[in-house]
Amino acid sequence: MYIFGRRTIADALRSGRSIEKIFIAYGVKEDSITDILRIARSEKIPVVTADKTKFKQLEEEAQAGTFSQGVIALTVNYKQVSDVELFQEALTVTPHPVIVALDGINDPHNLGAIARSIVCSNAHGLLLPTHNAAPITSAAMKTSAGALEMLSIAKTVSLSRSLERAKEVGYWIIGTDAQATHAYTANLYDRPVVLIIGNEGDGMRTSTRKLCDAVINIPINPKFDSLNASVAAGVILFEIARQKQ
Repeated sequence: MYIFGRRTIADALRSGRSIEKIFIAYGVKEDSITDILRIARSEKIPVVTADKTKFKQLEEEAQAGTFSQGVIALTVNYKQVSDVELFQEALTVTPHPVIVALDGINDPHNLGAIARSIVCSNAHGLLLPTHNAAPITSAAMKTSAGALEMLSIAKTVSLSRSLERAKEVGYWIIGTDAQATHAYTANLYDRPVVLIIGNEGDGMRTSTRKLCDAVINIPINPKFDSLNASVAAGVILFEIARQKQ
């Protein structure tokens, strides 16, 4: 999942190897990694500066020892498709597919748990923003128990544009929000659906909500503000599966 070292990463980028994200240790001078930054910007690969504590954790996870040279890259180890391919592929499986889109989910463990619920509930794929989103790390892979390797996954630089493309081919966009008027048990899933799971604190972004055809909620104990995002995703996905049965 990880590669490290300036020469190794630069060579991987030049060869066209699929890389999801590049982590730079705080304090590394840009002029020492100019090739890496140039190619990453050209290929729209996210580059993140990590503080000392975070980068140390990455070195341990990548088993880089003292050889990272301040640069670690996360490589792709799953089936990646375009958003259009994802929407069309799902429609060839069933006339009413369910695709899950994540909006502001930053915890790899939540990402992995959501992927597991997608597979177990017979939903059809995952749509992930490239920015402000959890990367598919080994922690996400472990939590997913292999589900991430079974799914078709599309990465998008613009979630809003991808949702517009989904609508163009017949998908309904269903968002989740504690203040929604529809319960998650409503009869809304007899059509192709993109289900949006937002950040458990802030919810969906305004730009995402504007594209929703319906917004649903899960009634919970008023002493709590929200469910964990992966729990909420599981509850809704299995309700959709129940209705389909």
